[in-house]
Amino acid sequence: MLNNLTRKHDIRTFSVSPENLTGAKGAGGMATEGSASRASRELGQGWKVNPYLVSEPGSVTVLADIQGQGAIKHIWLTDSAAAGRLLILRIYFDGHKNPAVEAPLSDFFANADYKEFRQLSSLAMCVNPARGLNCYFEMPYFKSFRIEVENRGIEPCHIYYQIDCDEKVLPADSLYFHAQFRRVNPLPYKTPYVILDNIKGNGHYVGTYMHWGVKNNGWWGEGEIKFYIDGDTDFPSICGTGTEDYFCGAYNWDVDRQYQEYTTPYAGMYKQRSTDRLYRPASYFNMYRWHITDPIYFKENLKVTIQALGWRSNWRYLPLQDDISSVAYWYSDTLDDEYPPLPDANELEIIDSFI
Repeated sequence: MLNNLTRKHDIRTFSVSPENLTGAKGAGGMATEGSASRASRELGQGWKVNPYLVSEPGSVTVLADIQGQGAIKHIWLTDSAAAGRLLILRIYFDGHKNPAVEAPLSDFFANADYKEFRQLSSLAMCVNPARGLNCYFEMPYFKSFRIEVENRGIEPCHIYYQIDCDEKVLPADSLYFHAQFRRVNPLPYKTPYVILDNIKGNGHYVGTYMHWGVKNNGWWGEGEIKFYIDGDTDFPSICGTGTEDYFCGAYNWDVDRQYQEYTTPYAGMYKQRSTDRLYRPASYFNMYRWHITDPIYFKENLKVTIQALGWRSNWRYLPLQDDISSVAYWYSDTLDDEYPPLPDANELEIIDSFI
């Protein structure tokens, strides 16, 4: 990407934030009243008068509603309450009634439970101290985009954010960005977990984030990921060899009888709310895999599943009934996909019920 810095471009850079809600040229920091009016009362206009929006309980806060053609290049966001799954992120493109992105805010940024900080350093997402959430997936739009956050909590929340964009003419074959959340808790016995299904159109799959609550002793990641592409039925075109293998690790991530955390440009794993003992329950695992240099292309439809598989006696596989969540990320030429309804606030909550 560095070679793009050596050429001229017909692009207008703009950003949307509480200090410039329209992204208009020369309109940043103009507020005279805002969320920090008290702190700036002796300094006045231009001195950080409106650095955040207040999201009230039960409300939907519009972060950006922009007309024109271009692409979102980067989203930075943090909230005052570490509200996580109580905040729902939705992104709409070109006036479509259904969101192309719908996920709990924390899961979208590959950090389901960010009350317990873990550094995430990758090309697509970064989570930086203390709760700096960053997304670098490019999101083209031909006519408009709108970004909303729904507050399902019982407390107000301050939302700080900046959405960096390019106003430019898009190639006619530009694709729409999508992200879809799912959760099953517990997973039914001998049932694969579905990451993505009923996706149609022409496009490519670019990433998976998973938050996995392990409820059994022993190793839990023998399951295979499977990509059913363009009409595959009983058997997929792509079948992996194991959970840690798909996330670019190997052999249970076991280094000296401890899970070894890692964060790399394309893949990573880290634990949360866990014991110190290897292969013991009461662990939540966060895993991400970005298909940036190796997208999975489809022309008509796509389904993605993964098995939850551990071990029982006499070296036999044990189908697990774990607490599994995911966000799938992809690009396609349609906005007509309908997503499953999001779980309610109680069904989204992460509870250490088995500790």
